Amino acid sequence: QVQLVESGGGLVQPGGSLRLSCAASGFSLENYAIAWFRQAPGKEREGVSCVSTSDGSTYYANPVKGRFTISVDNAKKTVYLQMNSLKPEDTAVYYCAADLRGWCHDYDYWGQGTQVTVSS
Repeated sequence: QVQLVESGGGLVQPGGSLRLSCAASGFSLENYAIAWFRQAPGKEREGVSCVSTSDGSTYYANPVKGRFTISVDNAKKTVYLQMNSLKPEDTAVYYCAADLRGWCHDYDYWGQGTQVTVSS
């Protein structure tokens, strides 16, 4: 079965950095997309970033543009989210999700989430 496992969350001070990883398994497609979402307490889940191996396109939500970078190691089927210049408002549970069509459109598989806390 398809499985996604996030790692790399933790506690960091404002202005600091973290790198999240999403390890995917259970499929052998060359083209797929992995997205990062986040959800803070009392707020709706929001999309953060997505990378599509179909054409290499990347997408970022406005609040993270210029600070976060998404990348993919297709050999490992692992997607990374490098988060720099972190702000308290980045605090959330971060989830990765897979679109096996490679569109960044339909997410049928989700990881368990990893907590990111940005605080002094």
